[in-house]
Amino acid sequence: MSEPTPIVMFGAAGRMGRMILSLAAQMPAQVTIVGAVEYATHPQIGQSLDQLIPGAPASIALAAQPPADAPPGTVAIHFSKPEATLEHLAWSREGGYGALIGTTGFNAAGLAAIEQAAARVPIVLASNTSLGVNVLVWLARQAARLLGPEYDIEIIEMHHHHKKDAPSGTAKSLAEAVLSERGWDYERHVRHGCEGIVGARPGEEVGMHAVRAGDIVGDHTVMLAGPGERLELTHRAHSREVFARGALQAAAWLQKQKPGLYSMKDVLGL
Repeated sequence: MSEPTPIVMFGAAGRMGRMILSLAAQMPAQVTIVGAVEYATHPQIGQSLDQLIPGAPASIALAAQPPADAPPGTVAIHFSKPEATLEHLAWSREGGYGALIGTTGFNAAGLAAIEQAAARVPIVLASNTSLGVNVLVWLARQAARLLGPEYDIEIIEMHHHHKKDAPSGTAKSLAEAVLSERGWDYERHVRHGCEGIVGARPGEEVGMHAVRAGDIVGDHTVMLAGPGERLELTHRAHSREVFARGALQAAAWLQKQKPGLYSMKDVLGL
């Protein structure tokens, strides 16, 4: 039987951080929580983790910095802001710890910094850690290839009204999957929204539509519409637990990998 995967959670007091820690606390044979990190002025800094997460170890306190004595094989899990993730990525790089990055919204410079760190440690960069969503990305690519350019592609994503970035990282991953099959470019061929007298729809275009409302956890649909029919591929997340389970599965997978930049597709063997 393999040893539990030690994890340090960055963005520990956020929605995803709490969910991952809560699930990890229920899986002591598979996961060991060795650190929980938040920004320095967070009001709960210094509190023991069991006060925030039922069942979490009382010996771990919410801290502004990762532990200096994390055991070998520790994996960092990031669900926070891009600037915070990039700041703390140095800890993984210098300590030789793998990292699962679920943070989204990186610019080109941020992505380049992640690629540089991946030369030293294994990193999974995942816009969505749900196993079902990653199968959806794979299916969308196959559909775009099999149905061909006669089928128009539209992507619709829905999230809660607290989400800061649009379109979602998952929607971008879906777009990149279908664009790669068509040989198109994101900047040139993705159209965000539709308004006014727009004329006939160009053939070489992927429509992108973002909805922010209520407490929607996350819905993603890829529609391929052609002569006389349309195909809709949809994933609906009922709970953030699906993202937490995928994140912990990716963390365990990372322990056995060499330095490099990976995706959830690699984790699932797609």
